[in-house]
Amino acid sequence: MPILNRAAELQEEVSGWRRHLHRKPELGFDLFETSAFVAEKLREFGCDEVATGMAKTGVVGIIRGRLGDGPTIGLRSDMDALPIAEASGVPHSSENAGKMHACGHDGHTAMLLGAAKYLTETRNFAGSVAVIFQPAEEGGGGGRVMVKEGIMERFGIERVFGMHNAPGLPVGHFATRPGPIMASTAEFTITVKGRGGHAAFPHQTIDPIVITSRIVGAMQSIASRSTDPVEALVVSVTKFHAGDAYNVIPETAEIAGTVRTLKKETADLAEERIRALVTGIAGASGAEAHIHYDRNYPVTFNHAEETGFAVSVAEDVAGTPNVDPAMPAMMGGEDFSYMLEARPGSFIFVGNGETANLHHPAYDFNDEAIPHGISYWVRLTEKALAA
Repeated sequence: MPILNRAAELQEEVSGWRRHLHRKPELGFDLFETSAFVAEKLREFGCDEVATGMAKTGVVGIIRGRLGDGPTIGLRSDMDALPIAEASGVPHSSENAGKMHACGHDGHTAMLLGAAKYLTETRNFAGSVAVIFQPAEEGGGGGRVMVKEGIMERFGIERVFGMHNAPGLPVGHFATRPGPIMASTAEFTITVKGRGGHAAFPHQTIDPIVITSRIVGAMQSIASRSTDPVEALVVSVTKFHAGDAYNVIPETAEIAGTVRTLKKETADLAEERIRALVTGIAGASGAEAHIHYDRNYPVTFNHAEETGFAVSVAEDVAGTPNVDPAMPAMMGGEDFSYMLEARPGSFIFVGNGETANLHHPAYDFNDEAIPHGISYWVRLTEKALAA
């Protein structure tokens, strides 16, 4: 089954929805205009149930098939934008200063809305499909909140599927893999307190800049010397703040950064080694160290059976040569991981073509991907819920 004719017919209308959402980006859980737009469309389509207010601004639409009873599957899209000033130059650029859809969640939302419109028109399946529109993927953990609030139990969802666009992957192509597909994430902030003083008399101080610099260097040995070389681990220091004057050694220095892994055991090891290195180096130099370590998203882990199924659906839509069933894992994080911990399912990437990369101020979702995404969602629903 190639791209659905109806999906191609819907492209212009769905692109209009996408560009409307692109002009009105909102952040985190505060997606009041976005969620209202989504809920209005779902009611307009004739969804059997439209639930709002989950995870503050999440929306779930329930569509029941006409072919009899059956299970319920979930299809998930994220809706939130990023705190980035847009520099794409497109006519539908953000109208909200300092906010933009730099990760394509406007496209994800529009494609799932397009699929919902199609599925309410045809209902060519048995059972039900829950279309899930989630807030706060970009660091807020909206997926975790929806799971904790009982989304799976409330709607009887037995399997759940997600999709994300991929710049660099040609339009009309799909890619996924079984097992870990995206990394767990953690964030750390380390404050080293020494003894400040005049820069001309360093022997009278405990210099937190020198000590913290040693910590930064030592942390790079965690991946190279504490971890099996075949295991993926990234430890990145991304902030270093200390001092305000040329001739003053400050009292404190602060660094912060992120840790990414593809295994919980590796994540545990990385945290243990960071804590040991920081306290050891600071203590040996006569300084104090304070560590704030926050585990964020778990590994996004694709279940084998559901991923094989997702690959077969993508091959139906795009053709076998255009589907990569064994893509390399990525070290970015994704809070669909919480839904995959709650229920079997799979996460797949759809091609966005040669566009700016995700989280770049020049990024814009490629509307040519829309009929491919709609066709995937429809085919997945009809195949998973075949009578």
